[in-house]
Amino acid sequence: MSPRPTPDLAGPGQESVWDYPRPPALERTDALVVVRLAGTTIAETRRAFRVLETSHPPSYYLPPDDIDRTFVNDVPGTTFCEWKGRASYVDVEVAGERAQRAGWYYPVPNVRYADLAGHVSFYPSRVECYVDGERVRSVPGGFYGGWVTDDVVGPFKGAPGTEWW
Repeated sequence: MSPRPTPDLAGPGQESVWDYPRPPALERTDALVVVRLAGTTIAETRRAFRVLETSHPPSYYLPPDDIDRTFVNDVPGTTFCEWKGRASYVDVEVAGERAQRAGWYYPVPNVRYADLAGHVSFYPSRVECYVDGERVRSVPGGFYGGWVTDDVVGPFKGAPGTEWW
């Protein structure tokens, strides 16, 4: 088991993911959140939720009414989160370009996260994600879908060797 890393120093206006709670917190944000593929806007909202969990950059969940479902299709397969419950996945397809399993959502989340029902979070490694105009970066590794922006500091769980943080 690897030891807990030393958190990076947060500067003015920044948050350390090491100050986020466990179990994760659910927080509403009025930031402008946009998701695009192939130059087409898939979703845009100022009504997203952020999930804040120790060592993870926030995941942004967008309300179903603010997602253009003509580009988003459910796909087979689920995974299980110990906090939020069983997740389902979506592909995003625009003009013949497909991002497979580009997003996930909880159809019936655990009670503590009931407000997330039907809200979709997208992997910034598979589609373009923006928060208040800043292009989101993905977490190293392919499993976690956290959104890395200039206002969060790590180190972030997800890179090789971080499995046991």
